Amino acid sequence: MQQSLQFLQAPALELQSLVQQEIEINPVLEEVAEEAKPEAETESESESEDWDKQLEELRQKDEEWREYFSQSNTPAVSYSPEAAERRQFLFDSQVEAPHLSDHLLRQLTLATSNPEMLRVGEEIVGNLDEAGFLKIPLVEIAQSAQVDYPVAQNTLSLIQTFDPVGVAARDLRECLLIQIDRLGKSGELEAVMVSQYLSELGRKKHQDIARALKVPLERVQAAAQFIATLQPRPGSSFSSDDKQNIVQAELAVQKNGDDWIVVMNEDPVPRLRISDTYKDLLASNGQDPSLREYLKEKIRAGKFLIKCLHQRQQTIFNIATEIVKRQRAFFEQGVAHLKPLTMNQVAEVVGVHETTVSRAIANKYVQTPHGLFDLKYFFTPGYQTASGEVMSNTSVKDAIQELIARENPAKPLSDQEIVKILGERGIPLARRTVAKYRAELGLLPSNLRRSV
Repeated sequence: MQQSLQFLQAPALELQSLVQQEIEINPVLEEVAEEAKPEAETESESESEDWDKQLEELRQKDEEWREYFSQSNTPAVSYSPEAAERRQFLFDSQVEAPHLSDHLLRQLTLATSNPEMLRVGEEIVGNLDEAGFLKIPLVEIAQSAQVDYPVAQNTLSLIQTFDPVGVAARDLRECLLIQIDRLGKSGELEAVMVSQYLSELGRKKHQDIARALKVPLERVQAAAQFIATLQPRPGSSFSSDDKQNIVQAELAVQKNGDDWIVVMNEDPVPRLRISDTYKDLLASNGQDPSLREYLKEKIRAGKFLIKCLHQRQQTIFNIATEIVKRQRAFFEQGVAHLKPLTMNQVAEVVGVHETTVSRAIANKYVQTPHGLFDLKYFFTPGYQTASGEVMSNTSVKDAIQELIARENPAKPLSDQEIVKILGERGIPLARRTVAKYRAELGLLPSNLRRSV
């Protein structure tokens, strides 16, 4: 179980190392060339029954893992010449990461044409460290760009919606909260733990957190596991002046007629099979019980590893396909047309647990017509209006900003009054959400906005 989830979460380069370790400790495994046929199911009927029994016992031990493995074991992509030809249009085995600044500035020009915001954005991007954090005060950014502070705040909020998720945060807490918000958990336990108990979380004082928040220890541990999948250094996967990092796109999205399709890059995933030599050795050594049991165990473990690799590819492919289906406007028109999407929505369609989606997208990159993106970038929360229309949180922020811009300065709108007005427009929001978005827009509370 742990091995299968470890393979699922591992990025391509790490996966290669993990598989190599398994090859070294399991002599029955061997890697095959790309043109060779993948491992065929040649076990006897009795061996197949033993395998199915073992797999079923493992499935019953963990609900999430069982849901993960309830999908088809069919490999995500065939090894046909047609599939290889489709991959060839953009994949090399390794892709050099662009500079973080170039990646962000390209998104900035797609997201806004406002000259002041472009000027501020260049200042912000130019002052990010290698980890992707903004370490100088925003007021200095505003002064350097010669703009009002609210413009700088709006621009920072915009850049914080870019890929990689969590970039331009001013500290680790803000970085993790940005990612949690993007994944649709801003009002849940994970956000509270990061916001109020980050120090305790870092020291794994789960019992203290559970006691303070009056929630079950198991729930805190599950939240901690989720938080551990987040990226504490969002800029680290990009190259800098003194360090060239390598990332590997595990899949790509390309136009196929009127549709957009997902193309898996199978090159980084080792192709394995059970050595015929050891199969023959097992068949010919029926008189040596210890040797026979050893070989049976190694062959079972090898087959399980091969199934794990196939399942990993299938899961990532299924999740990416659903992302492409829901984010078609992004691929057609660019970053500004990203739609609200949560991991739970994808999990329900794919038929896996929500945390399986979180593991599957961790540190996985996709090549798109708009550049190289982390899969986490495509998950962003939103709101459904009374009419059924889905609005992104960016659109909701615009509505709040417009209301405050038109308010009576002598009697500014309170957060609760904004909630009421938006509710009448069919946009349901909590007061704390309005307060949060107002703060992100650089707008003061009503008592500080009042003027005579």
